[in-house]
Amino acid sequence: MKISILLPYKENFTANYAGAVSLFLNDTIKLSKYKKNIQVYGNTSFKNKLLPNYTNINFSKLLFRSSSKTYVKKFLENEKIKKSTLIEVHNRPDYINSIHEMNDNIVLYFHNNPLDMKSSKTAKERIDIYNKTKKIIFNSNWTLKKFTKGLNKKYNTDKLEVINQSTSKKIINFKNKKKIILFVGRLNASKGYDLFGKAIIGVLNNNPDWKAIVIGDEPREKYIFEHKNLKNLGFQKNSIVTKWFVKSDISVVCSRWDEPFGRTALEASSAGCAVIITDKGGLSEASPKAMKIKTLTVKNIENSIEKLIKNVSFKKSLQKRIYKHFFLTNNYISKKIDSYRDKLIQDLL
Repeated sequence: MKISILLPYKENFTANYAGAVSLFLNDTIKLSKYKKNIQVYGNTSFKNKLLPNYTNINFSKLLFRSSSKTYVKKFLENEKIKKSTLIEVHNRPDYINSIHEMNDNIVLYFHNNPLDMKSSKTAKERIDIYNKTKKIIFNSNWTLKKFTKGLNKKYNTDKLEVINQSTSKKIINFKNKKKIILFVGRLNASKGYDLFGKAIIGVLNNNPDWKAIVIGDEPREKYIFEHKNLKNLGFQKNSIVTKWFVKSDISVVCSRWDEPFGRTALEASSAGCAVIITDKGGLSEASPKAMKIKTLTVKNIENSIEKLIKNVSFKKSLQKRIYKHFFLTNNYISKKIDSYRDKLIQDLL
């Protein structure tokens, strides 16, 4: 038996530059009862792959030829050698048609808004995906609702399932939390970094005993904020980021756009941070007990942080409430994934 997992083209399944999809897969595959049967396929130029059961799909890029199509074609050449019992495709609905021609035992994962993705924007396209897959997984109820928008209720069946992203619940001591405000993510306007930067300068001016740490990068946008108590660490490996979540008091996730789920809010919650989020997309599913900013402005971000700083008992209460209610552990989600695999494989064999 073989379960093949096909990553999006250019997804870096590496320790040095892993994205949310790679981290999710790395964490859950290790705990899966099927881990010896799983082979991950991807394309990256980086070394230090996350798991040994990974195959890098190498090919020469040709002018006027889609690299994504070539990538899928190369994957299907592997299928000719040994057909998979199950193929799990992550976040690329446009791969489904090509794969379906050879193997229709497909599970599709949506990590983003289906209405924004190639080959799933229209109702007709989503019905086609529904008919050509055995299962469709969504990383949040918000993402599921986007997929079913405009579809007949007959398509809202148990074939569609929400399986959130996961992480480990960190072992923490709230007494060891430091006066640190943390921002993790792309440093762009979509993530609200332009507003956070302005807000944090005011917060640090008012509270000289506090520090702010920023982790992330963004080559396409440049927002530079300077303060003696503000430090930008750039992009860091997940293992380093985790340590900052554990030691930080406050984590701010002030996205402008509708986050399909929200890996940063998830990680912050698992480490007992006082989490501040915007009420956008699936963020409230990643951190249900977080403090919410209804209207995203510089002043509202600043006021939310100041409220936590000035009211220590409220801050501690929020931290403990978020940590207590965190349940999206790798073990829990891995079992949910294996549960649908059990049912599908039983039907297929």
